[in-house]
Amino acid sequence: MWVRYLGFVILFGLPGALHAQPCGAPGLDGGYFVPKQETYSHEIEITYACDSGRKPAVKGWWATSTCQNGVWSPEPQCIDEEDCLPPEIPNAKFNKKQSGWYNPGNTIRVTCDNEYELKNRDATAVCLNGTWTSVPVCEISNNTCGEPPQIPHAVIIGQKYQEIFAADSKVRYECEDGYSVEGAESKKSIFCISGSWSEGPKCIRGTRPGSGGGEGQTTSSDRTQPAGGGSRPGTGQGGSAGRGNIPSAGSAVRPVGVKNCGTFPTVANGEVVESNESFLKYSCKIFYKLVGPETVLCYGDGTWSDIPICRDAYCAVNTDEHPLLVSVGKVFIKEGEEKEFDCVHQEEWWFDNYSVGKCTTEGLRLQKCCARAQIKFKTCSGVLA
Repeated sequence: MWVRYLGFVILFGLPGALHAQPCGAPGLDGGYFVPKQETYSHEIEITYACDSGRKPAVKGWWATSTCQNGVWSPEPQCIDEEDCLPPEIPNAKFNKKQSGWYNPGNTIRVTCDNEYELKNRDATAVCLNGTWTSVPVCEISNNTCGEPPQIPHAVIIGQKYQEIFAADSKVRYECEDGYSVEGAESKKSIFCISGSWSEGPKCIRGTRPGSGGGEGQTTSSDRTQPAGGGSRPGTGQGGSAGRGNIPSAGSAVRPVGVKNCGTFPTVANGEVVESNESFLKYSCKIFYKLVGPETVLCYGDGTWSDIPICRDAYCAVNTDEHPLLVSVGKVFIKEGEEKEFDCVHQEEWWFDNYSVGKCTTEGLRLQKCCARAQIKFKTCSGVLA
């Protein structure tokens, strides 16, 4: 009896699950839908299209709407074919119309997110004949920084992880317990300046040595060249070509602490993501792929093992070079990914057409313009000229 009573209480507390409201037939001005009936149960979906001279208020020549507890979502609507839908502009903000679409002649002004800047300083677009003219593009600013450097025995506080940071951004490090910066403070900030991070802190256990230590002393986190050693530039110069990460016999070519090789090697479009007493670990920035050893060792003769390179791992599509594509400027696609491009409307096309660009290790493949259904069911073949 107690079990039955408890079940009644639970069901009574969830009226939405038992009494979801049905929907009446939508009032669709200038269009038609299927299936057509007087009422529709909760979560029933309809498909609709619009009469000649009209189009759905969403992307595509047909659309769907679902009954959600008595309300159609999204609301089925047909608008004039010369109206414009909101453009898709990554990493940008612009003035949104309450109606959800824009009339011919309407203008939008685009503002890029902090880490991006307007290409060619073009900030506006105008709705003309159902499409946008010269849609602004937000590209990564040259003054943007990648992720802050990883520092042994430290974490970044008060900041969620992100891959890129706007110019003048500040991040704050805090050393782990038992370590400090310059022998006293446990926190230090660095700043993004003209595309590079200012020098980061070194978290040292206890008090920094040096006041009574011998010449050339350093802690496990320091990058100071040992006494008597020559300076090694950060380009990897002085490393033993072809040696790799497998040392030969002899103390001079055996791995030693990374502090013995001085400045860390520089990898173009890459950065050190982990460093400890034994090795350095590298990673590449976005749109690049690591080739070669992930870890780099320091040998007893003061040279580094082979360092990796960061090769391009993206494809670039300049829509201005393809007359059949709607112009959005240059677009980058990561290797292994795809991106959809709108095609310019042609009189012989009865519905919207698209092209799909795919970036592979062999390069870019840009599919010819086809209907979305053809692309979805892979009945579209050929490449864009």
